[in-house]
Amino acid sequence: MKSRGLIITLAVIGAIVLFVVGILMWGVGIYNSLVGLDESVASTWSQVETQYQRRADLIPNLVSTVKGFAAQEKAVLLGVTEARARVGQLNVTKDVVDDPQAFAKFQAVQDEFSAAISRLLVVAENYPTLKSNENFLSLQTQLEGTENRIAVARRNYNEVVQDYNTTVRRFPASFIASFAGFLEKQYFKAREGAETVPEVTF
Repeated sequence: MKSRGLIITLAVIGAIVLFVVGILMWGVGIYNSLVGLDESVASTWSQVETQYQRRADLIPNLVSTVKGFAAQEKAVLLGVTEARARVGQLNVTKDVVDDPQAFAKFQAVQDEFSAAISRLLVVAENYPTLKSNENFLSLQTQLEGTENRIAVARRNYNEVVQDYNTTVRRFPASFIASFAGFLEKQYFKAREGAETVPEVTF
C-alpha cells in the first residue's frame, strides 16, 4: 500500500514538474521570438539611418554646385543648409523607435530636410545651364536614388515593426512582452502635405 501511495505521489510530482518545465519552455520560446523580432527592427532601423546619412552627405556638394549657378537663390540655399544642420544636431539612439516624441521629432526634422531639398531641385529647374551641368546631373541622380532607397528602407522598417508590434500586443505574448520590457515601436508616417507639390515663387 505504501509503495502504491509513493508511486502515485511521484507520478503527481512528475506531472507537475513536466507541466512547469513545459510552461517555462513555452515562455522561453516566446521570449526568444520577441528578441528575434526586436533585432529585426534594430537592423531595419539602421538601414533607414544609413540612407538618411547618405542623403545628408550628398547635400553639401549639391548646394555648392547650385550656388555657383544660382547664387541669388540665397533663401533656398540657406534653407537646405539649415535643415541639414538640424538633421546633424539630432542625437539619435536606437531607443528612438520606442519613444513616440523622439521618433516624431526625428521624422519631422527629416521631412523638413526633404521639403528643403525639393525646393532646391525646383529652383534648379529654372537654370538651364545648371540642369546641363554634369556634376549637378550626377548629384541629382544620386539624390533621386537615395530618396528611393529611403522610401524602401522606411517601408521595410514599417513592415518589420508591424510584425513586432502585432506579436507584442497579442495574448499570451503580450504578458511576456510587458514583463520583459518589450515596448511597441513607432511607425514612419507620411508627412502632412506630402501630396502637395512645393511651390516656388520668384
